[in-house]
Amino acid sequence: STWRLGRRGWAGWKARTGGEGNHGYGGTVLTKDGFIVATFDFEDALRADAAAAIKRLNDTGVSMQMLSGDTAGACVEVARMLGVDDFVPCLLPSGKVERIETLARDGYKVLMVGDGLNDTPALSAAHVSIAPATAADIGRNAADFVFLRESLLAVPLALDVSRQAGRLIRQNIVIAIVYNAVAVPIAILGHVTPLIAAIAMSASSLLVIGNALRLRSSEPISPDRNIRRERLSNANELVGSS
Repeated sequence: STWRLGRRGWAGWKARTGGEGNHGYGGTVLTKDGFIVATFDFEDALRADAAAAIKRLNDTGVSMQMLSGDTAGACVEVARMLGVDDFVPCLLPSGKVERIETLARDGYKVLMVGDGLNDTPALSAAHVSIAPATAADIGRNAADFVFLRESLLAVPLALDVSRQAGRLIRQNIVIAIVYNAVAVPIAILGHVTPLIAAIAMSASSLLVIGNALRLRSSEPISPDRNIRRERLSNANELVGSS
């Protein structure tokens, strides 16, 4: 006998079951010689703060899609819980890659977030990719960023930091161009001593570094940090009242 465990369309090639409606989602089946002998229904557990992360991304104007190998029924339920309007179900790993390549040809810069083994090709194909530390080793190696905690709020946080860093980089380039456009001609004409020129060059470097350090002061506050601050505040109130 030939036993298969996997997707209904592949495993149950001889099944006469009257459709998937009789077996839940019918995503995974066990078959003997092409006939279904058992079906398996799985319930998806969302990651911590998944809905909050989706909301923050929506608020920033990011266009999101959910690419899944699950059936349409399973995707509808998860999309409803997360508030995701655009999703593509029943995708093989190659289908996810094709979808990302299509978006790239349309002019989009795709950020792929995934943790499954079948997400690895898509992580490599995306413009930028993020994977959690719990992902498979090959997935972590394919990703550009790896976040260590379970919370998906790391994704909007990374986007916020990257955008702020980009603005500061452009500001530093402008500062350096303007500074050198003024200082270099003065130095060439001999109006400054070597000591003053050395101090001026050091001052320009300090100016650029100081502007870059603004990223640290303007870094978005994560919910974990807010929780710690609230606990410290409550502890101080308790100490004061005692």
